[in-house]
Amino acid sequence: MGQGTAQRDAGLYNEDLAPLPVAQRKWGAFEIFNVWNNDIQSLFGYSLAASLFVTYGLNGWAVFAAIVLAGFIVMWLVNLTGKPSVKYGIPYPVMARASMGVQGAKFPALIRGIVAIFWYGVQTYFASTAVTLLLNTILGVEGGATFLGMTAIGWISYLIVCVFQVALFMKGIDWVGKFLNWAGPFVYAVMIALMLVIWWKAGNGIFAALGTIFEGSEATDPRGPVAAFVAVVGTMIAYFAAVVINFGDFSRFVKTEQQMKTGNFWGLPVSIAIFSFIALFVTAGTVVLFGEKLVNPTDIVDRVDNTWLTIIAAITFFAATVGINLVANFIPPAYDIANLAPQKISAKMGGIITAVIAFFIGALWVPLISTIGIAGFVDTLGAVLAPLYGILVADYYLVRKQEINLDALYDASPSGAYHYSNGWNMKAITAFALAAVFSVATVWVPALANLSGYGWVIGAILGGVLHIALMRGQSGLVRA
Repeated sequence: MGQGTAQRDAGLYNEDLAPLPVAQRKWGAFEIFNVWNNDIQSLFGYSLAASLFVTYGLNGWAVFAAIVLAGFIVMWLVNLTGKPSVKYGIPYPVMARASMGVQGAKFPALIRGIVAIFWYGVQTYFASTAVTLLLNTILGVEGGATFLGMTAIGWISYLIVCVFQVALFMKGIDWVGKFLNWAGPFVYAVMIALMLVIWWKAGNGIFAALGTIFEGSEATDPRGPVAAFVAVVGTMIAYFAAVVINFGDFSRFVKTEQQMKTGNFWGLPVSIAIFSFIALFVTAGTVVLFGEKLVNPTDIVDRVDNTWLTIIAAITFFAATVGINLVANFIPPAYDIANLAPQKISAKMGGIITAVIAFFIGALWVPLISTIGIAGFVDTLGAVLAPLYGILVADYYLVRKQEINLDALYDASPSGAYHYSNGWNMKAITAFALAAVFSVATVWVPALANLSGYGWVIGAILGGVLHIALMRGQSGLVRA
């Protein structure tokens, strides 16, 4: 197993993609914890969690249990993908070279990058709604003509968020980490404050509303309550799919695997349980106060009509959404795009390309979501990425037995261990293609409607199984 980069090919290497020595890693469990905190506490994360309580018509405790179970599953999944990057100090695009080939890895990295850009645009829009709320409150403006679902203040807010995110990204990963460490805990304080205000305004009626939600209603999923429970778990896993596959982009910044696992535990199942309960409590309060179940925190804060709460909440929701957008949806595609041509494109240039493309995606989010819905959007992107996760994990743990030739990851010569056929491992590409077609079909093909919500799980398992089966013919890689 190589430990250096003696044969660095110019087309495979730059400083952003190089192995990061342990001595240069500055993150610990707290930073990893806040990666997840900000992801969960983003405006989209809250809206998704709240919508699951009202979408499937399940008993409220069942939905809550499904969300927490998903947190434990995601923790286990990212522990698997994060471990090799802690060991070798390499980001996801480089790690993918072992399974896909030194050139073929550009394909899954590009797929991951495209999905992240979609997420980046959407989260940018959601962050802008917090700024819009803030500006409307300060300026005393309400409503107005709209273009693509946004008012003039909405568009100004959207531009502010776009510029702010790029500026923060340009300051470097240490600045992003500091931003997360501030935003994550503060959002919790604001959400608890919002919950208390809702409780105070709703009075004891909120407990009656909670009781109604916890008693459940007739399941809207024709497959029955068990299938609906599994679908909630699947949708929550799909929400984290983009981070799950490239978690190595973050775990490479911690010194030990234990730091990573500790941060994952407190940041995933524990944080998800607390935040989901707050979402449920606040949603029940909106039924009492406004006669409807509101799932967007900015709408809720706006209806509460408390100026100081509105200003503080708007700032913190903006901060949390921007924070996770940077680490989950900006930094990964920046690396992925840089990986396409390392000698010409730096991570910062990749970030600028990401921001430009994502600007148009975010601008079109309102008409897009009215067509496919939040769950459909989440499940589709998750289904696309799922096979890549299965292939990466199956290759590292079952095909290579947790041993990588580090030098060969940067070696494009025909004799390189991961050269395969002209740098492409077509067996892995085939496994991805077959699995992705089926997993995406579970979301959109009516004949597979019974598998809706299970796309990520199906895609990951199918991708891994197909990869192992096809790699059986690769001499010396898979032990009987």
